[in-house]
Amino acid sequence: MKKTKAILIGAGDRGAKAYAPYAISYPHELEFVAVAELNPEKRAAFADVHGFPSNRCFESWEEMLDEKIEADVAFICTLDRQHYKPTIKAIEAGYHVLLEKPMSPDPEECISMVETAKEHNRLLTICHVLRYTPFWNNIKKIIDDGDIGDIVSIQLNENVEIMHMSHSFVRGNWNNSDDSSPMILQKSCHDMDILMYLMDQKCKHVSSFGSLMHFNERNKPEGAPLRCLDGCPVENECAFHAGRYYLGEGKGWAKKFTTDDSREGIIEALNTTPYGKCVYQSDNNVVDHQVVNLEFENGATATFSMCGFTREQTRIVQIMGTKGEIRGKMDENYISVFNFLTQNETVINLNKPLGGHGGGDDAIVRDFLKEVKNYRETDRPSAVVSLESHLLAFAAEASRIDNGKVIDLDKFINDKSLN
Repeated sequence: MKKTKAILIGAGDRGAKAYAPYAISYPHELEFVAVAELNPEKRAAFADVHGFPSNRCFESWEEMLDEKIEADVAFICTLDRQHYKPTIKAIEAGYHVLLEKPMSPDPEECISMVETAKEHNRLLTICHVLRYTPFWNNIKKIIDDGDIGDIVSIQLNENVEIMHMSHSFVRGNWNNSDDSSPMILQKSCHDMDILMYLMDQKCKHVSSFGSLMHFNERNKPEGAPLRCLDGCPVENECAFHAGRYYLGEGKGWAKKFTTDDSREGIIEALNTTPYGKCVYQSDNNVVDHQVVNLEFENGATATFSMCGFTREQTRIVQIMGTKGEIRGKMDENYISVFNFLTQNETVINLNKPLGGHGGGDDAIVRDFLKEVKNYRETDRPSAVVSLESHLLAFAAEASRIDNGKVIDLDKFINDKSLN
């Protein structure tokens, strides 16, 4: 079988380390032949790992697409606000596209991507990787088999984990919605997608509350400098001290902002990058906790809670049906199904999958390659489904900004001229 040839736009953590390794594990299925990446070290490292020459390395995606490189697909893994233009140009150039989530912080751009993919008969797949995990697949099958009857309500908690929160959403690339996306879109569009996937109903109403409660100037310790390494007086009392964390248990996270992970290299990065800043004096504005309430067309409801103040990074779900209940904890791959009539509990302990996001990173690439090989003009682009959950996230954020106002989703879409 002919292998699929790919180009990569954005050789950061998701592009180079989450999706592209599939080509190393399954070289008979996927081969990367070119990369566009602003950082020269990341660019060269990617070419070296995947074995293509330096003349296939480009500083910008514009240069690479102008070269009209012979390939079947484009993996686009730039930052949120840099998704739209390369996606449109890649589709117009004839590539099928695997696009990192979220599609875009702009709803009109999301719509435009889907329409462009339809117009050019190209596959556009958004990396909603949770749908591809054994954990959520098994839960979906239990629901579809009717084991718990009709869903009445779902409670879904996203435990971000406290140091992941401080790294990615206080100091990191996604700390400011003006530069990236609101938290509900950037981090939790996965969860909006999963709720739509499980419920399989049209959502009617949305409301949301949340705020940046802790990681702000009001909570700055007295005398704390802008950078942790500049002599913080509460170094030993602060869980977020950058030096202690990134030179200790968080050394693995340091690899995400420096290619020199020696102690000297990390210290240099902490003195020159946002990752060395005091968490109470960063330029962050995204919420550190948020709740979303959903009402569906058949009367069922769902609640979603995202919180950065948790000891573990996981998702916990409780699905309440007319005949039974499902409970699950994603990091443990544990699912419990309880039958109201028999009072029997069935416990499913899934094998721990390989790869990131509970096995979803590899699985979405595998599924994408299969869809590309079997793609027909009559196929419904998978991005249409992803678009629905993005619009839900946009509505939730609009509600949060408007003090929890209940949003009629149909009216919200009409008012935004999105249909």
